[in-house]
Amino acid sequence: MADQPLVRHDPDSLFAHRRGEGVRAGEFLAEVSRLAAALPDRRYVINLCTDRYRFAAGFAAALLRGQISLMPPTHTPDVIERLVRDYPDLYCLDDDAAAPRAERGARLPAVPAIPEERVAAVVFTSGSTGDPVPHPKSWGGLVATAMAEIERLRIRDFPGMAILGTVPPQHLYGLESTVLLPLQGALVLHGGRPFFPADVCAELEALPRPRGLVTTPVHLRALLADAAALPPLDFLLSSTAPLHEIYGCTEAGLVATRRPTESAEWQLFPRLTLRQDEKGTWVKGGQAHTEVLLSDVIELRGRGRFLLHGRTADLVNVAGKRTSLASLNHHLTSIPGVRDGAFVVPADDPGGVTRLAAFAVAPGLTAETILAALRQRIDPAFLPRPLCIVESLPRTETGKLPRAELDSLVAKVG
Repeated sequence: MADQPLVRHDPDSLFAHRRGEGVRAGEFLAEVSRLAAALPDRRYVINLCTDRYRFAAGFAAALLRGQISLMPPTHTPDVIERLVRDYPDLYCLDDDAAAPRAERGARLPAVPAIPEERVAAVVFTSGSTGDPVPHPKSWGGLVATAMAEIERLRIRDFPGMAILGTVPPQHLYGLESTVLLPLQGALVLHGGRPFFPADVCAELEALPRPRGLVTTPVHLRALLADAAALPPLDFLLSSTAPLHEIYGCTEAGLVATRRPTESAEWQLFPRLTLRQDEKGTWVKGGQAHTEVLLSDVIELRGRGRFLLHGRTADLVNVAGKRTSLASLNHHLTSIPGVRDGAFVVPADDPGGVTRLAAFAVAPGLTAETILAALRQRIDPAFLPRPLCIVESLPRTETGKLPRAELDSLVAKVG
């Protein structure tokens, strides 16, 4: 197998915007080289860097050393303890340990090339449907996905574009679209990760054009609701949102894209194939090490195109009537005054759904008011019992709701 370059920038080209200063690609590579030499002699690393530039440097340095980055869905003490038990030869890398070590102006004469077959990361499912499951990702697979994303999203139309992300780089979506996309597309990485809408707008305004934003529907909704004015963007990428949509999963990475204004059909990325059997739909190729069973109901349309009808685990059956949690959640959050919400199938109903629960973030509304609105929108069989008003939902940094957290909420209202 061939080797793939760590970056595709010229050494003197701009690589990152970090704390108001520009960093050249050669300077980044010099920092990576020195950090790689300073890393402990271990097999696995958990990259805890909140600074996206330092995360990128740590990820690249570990890759040069042949170390594998573990990317769990969260960094809670329980998750870290489990990883220490399962991967005893690991260490943690934080912002202080990954601080720049190279002198400004330093240059690395050659861009490192990494063997395609080298395992670069082990990513874990979010736990939204159960316990997190590990999935290895090779460097060649990650590069192939990044290059496919560059072509499909027409990134080459914006040479040297600065990419700002509101999603963490420790998640596969954040890694692929805010770190690997700049590395492999010769784009400019934004080193921070602003959280509040005003900070996001200020950071975007400070970036030169062309500039792009990588986000999620939850972050985008908050940004549009709270920001006075979103600065002009040349590129906007949001997961599972009606813009230029991306469909994928932790197990297989990016799978397909679509433009909802043009077609309801999804188009596979190159090097991927789909097949179906009695178990469901399988995807093969790309960065997936093995054939992966997708957790969604898919209708094949031929020539790499398909329709997506929702998650297999998302379908519910009450008194012989069928719907999906996604549809129920849509109706719940479309009620004026409901800022966030989710229906839940209680874990103690494995043989068939007998009741649904729901939680809503709705300051100023009562459960009775929300239920009255739901009666106008959904079949009475799917009305939640109970419906609880909460201050917030336990979403991860990428907007997902881990199944264990939802079970805990259900148990509390038992």
